[in-house]
Amino acid sequence: MYLCARDPIVLNFNPFMSFTPDPRPEYNNQLIRATNITVSAIRFLKTIRAGYLEPEIFHLNPAKSDTESFRKLIRLVPSSLSWYGAYMVNAYPLDMSQYFRLFNSTRIPKLNRDELDTHEKGRHLLVLRKGNLYIFDVLDKDGNMVKASEIQAHLQHILSDTSPVPEFPVGYLTSEERNTWAVLRQKLLDNGNKDALAKVDSAVFCLCLDDFPIKDFVHLSHNMLHGSGLNRWFDKSFSVIMTEDGTAAINFEHSWGDGVAVLRFQNEVFKDSTQRPAVSPQSHSASVDSSKVVERLHFHLDDSLRASIANAKQKFETSVNSLSIETMEFRKGGKEFLKIQKLSPDAVSQLAFQMAFLRLDNKTAATYESCSTAAFKHGRTETIRPASVYTKKCSEAFVLHPSKHSSAELRNMIEECSKYHGQLTKEAAMGQGFDRHLFALRCLAAKKGLPLPEIYQDVPYAQINHNILSTSTLTSPAVQLGGFAPVVPDGFGVGYGVHDEWIGCNVSAYPARDARQFVQCVHQSLEDIFKVLEEKSLK
Repeated sequence: MYLCARDPIVLNFNPFMSFTPDPRPEYNNQLIRATNITVSAIRFLKTIRAGYLEPEIFHLNPAKSDTESFRKLIRLVPSSLSWYGAYMVNAYPLDMSQYFRLFNSTRIPKLNRDELDTHEKGRHLLVLRKGNLYIFDVLDKDGNMVKASEIQAHLQHILSDTSPVPEFPVGYLTSEERNTWAVLRQKLLDNGNKDALAKVDSAVFCLCLDDFPIKDFVHLSHNMLHGSGLNRWFDKSFSVIMTEDGTAAINFEHSWGDGVAVLRFQNEVFKDSTQRPAVSPQSHSASVDSSKVVERLHFHLDDSLRASIANAKQKFETSVNSLSIETMEFRKGGKEFLKIQKLSPDAVSQLAFQMAFLRLDNKTAATYESCSTAAFKHGRTETIRPASVYTKKCSEAFVLHPSKHSSAELRNMIEECSKYHGQLTKEAAMGQGFDRHLFALRCLAAKKGLPLPEIYQDVPYAQINHNILSTSTLTSPAVQLGGFAPVVPDGFGVGYGVHDEWIGCNVSAYPARDARQFVQCVHQSLEDIFKVLEEKSLK
């Protein structure tokens, strides 16, 4: 699905998740935080490769299984039987096969189908600043991490480098249509850039140091989702982007893995870099000659490659300039209140999106919500379909006929939506959705040269796959905000989080839609829902 897609990966596939600021303001200095996040990322890499990373577990009954006493018990059970012990208490160890692609990995553009490339022997970090690419080793030849004070010194060297912005920054090519990029990459290789590209591809990960501060959440979202294109290499498995004021985010390429793996990495790195920082504002960089260690990569470009970079830049700017982003915070309640009401916080959020769209467009829309299927070997995702007969009925009652229904009736409808959404979520997580099965059958038909079955030529099949509302949620103390672009020109990209006391969403749209109007309608819908729920709780 990902590797054969020929659309540019920027806006169409790569999402971002921004880090919560370090709770100590003085640690949000760009150099300090970049050093600490880099060191914590390398610690995570070493933990994975040593086989010490605690497995991910999906707890259906956390009160029984997500406890220290249960962990102690499981440790005493032979490993061949421990899975059954976990299964007995509804705890499912999750597939972690994606994790090996987290580091030293790149998506390589190829004609008609890209490839994933992983070089576990790579020991260097790729750093971008002002469109220039630098590398230096963060692991020594024995696989041990370079001293934090040396990493700090090398980053300081890069931050103080006065090299001008390149006239033709090669990173723009990673934002191209994939077949175009595949042809241009071959030209780069033929033009004497094999060594430079190999160093980019095999780098542990990419660190982008931006030379400006963040103004607000909308600016943050635009910068971390796409930026100006100058200071990015979108093909790397993930990039840590760090602005001048220490605001940090992860932008990741989506074909190798999903939010579950990246979120685990982000959680661990945030926790480690804030609780066990490798350097402090009082730390001094090591007295090493970074000019001998840090290498600036040079690309040999002929006239046709220069013209291609200029063309890629123009297309990139036209594309990203058409995207608008709006954020919304609903501060009158969140997860805690909804759980007291015995309602699914996710279901209530999704109902609010259905109501908002109805308010905006006088109809409901095909809606996509991502759900991890990591309970299965090599599991990726399944689709939850939040737009149901229940959400339609409830939305129409709230939006079109508010005076016809009592608070008790509206409350019952919300409960129906919540119950059904919970069922859909469980079915999707357990591989009982229909989207991926239909996708796989379609691929099999194509592979075997069979005629396309009739269902795929059905109008409703096309409609349900034209996802006007594309939604995804990730809530974590490490994540401040996340987002992605719409998947269709007339759609919305809705990244949202239900926190203990509030609900937030980050909405993107192209000119066919109005993101600001939509977030206002979402806020109004949450107001209406909470008003009904509060009336009940007062009684």
